[in-house]
Amino acid sequence: MTSLRNTYCREMAEAVANVARRINATVEEGKDCLDLSNCKLISFPDGVFKVLRSVSENIRVITLADNEMKALSSKFFSTFTQLRELDLQGNVLTKLPDAVGEMVHLTSINLANNSFSTFPDKLTEIATLERINLEGNSLTEIPAEKLSAMPALKWLNVKSNPLDSNTQSALQSPLKFDILSTTQS
Repeated sequence: MTSLRNTYCREMAEAVANVARRINATVEEGKDCLDLSNCKLISFPDGVFKVLRSVSENIRVITLADNEMKALSSKFFSTFTQLRELDLQGNVLTKLPDAVGEMVHLTSINLANNSFSTFPDKLTEIATLERINLEGNSLTEIPAEKLSAMPALKWLNVKSNPLDSNTQSALQSPLKFDILSTTQS
């Protein structure tokens, strides 16, 4: 049992060191992107907000893909206000905080392979959003009308979702954005 715990602690320490290294590189090199993919994160570390406070306005791209995140806090969205692209694929997210609707620069969000069973409605309030990837979730319906009203939306991926027949019908009608779904012939 002890050796298992030691292995776990060593892995966690390595994961923390990996996150710290990547964050320091972002700060020191003045990068506009932060890549914390594959870091075994279950949430966005609170300490990161402090470390990145001086450069948070510069960060345009954040990748948190392939972690074990169950939620993102409102603080995440109020800190990274200049975000253009957010990659959250491969986590276990079920919802996004309402603050995501205030992301006035976001153009692309990748939520593929998470645990969404309802469409994150706040995304439809982001006027700049061009690309939404929700492939491989558990969505049964999507708000086609609200999506059609989005001024910048160009691309939506809802492949590998158990969409109900009403939603599938709505997706067959001509929309002003490209849609990838498993129902296409």
